[in-house]
Amino acid sequence: MYAVVETGGKQYKVAIGETIEVESLEANVGDTVELDRVLLIADGEKVAVGQPVIEAAKVTAQVVGQLRGPKVIVFKYMAKEHLRRKAGHRQNYTRLRIEAITA
Repeated sequence: MYAVVETGGKQYKVAIGETIEVESLEANVGDTVELDRVLLIADGEKVAVGQPVIEAAKVTAQVVGQLRGPKVIVFKYMAKEHLRRKAGHRQNYTRLRIEAITA
C-alpha cells in the first residue's frame, strides 16, 4: 500500500515504514503530524485518485528530526561592471517516518 501526498508545494510517494524529508514543518522531534492532502492511494489493484484530493484520507507520520540541506552557493557576476556577489543558502527540512495511511 502506498499513497501520494502533497506538502510544502511538492508531492511525495510514501509507504508505511518509509522515511522522507519534506520542507520544514512547525513540529518538534517525536510529535505526530497528519498530512491531509492525499492525492492518490493504491492498495494492490485498487487505486483511488482524488480530484484534486481524496476527502477523509490522511497519512500519519512521526517527526524523526529537523535538519538542514547542503549549502548551495549563489554567485552573481557581471563582466566590466565590477559586480561580484556571493551568497550561500541552506534549506531547512523535516524528516518524517510514515506510520499509517487511512482512507
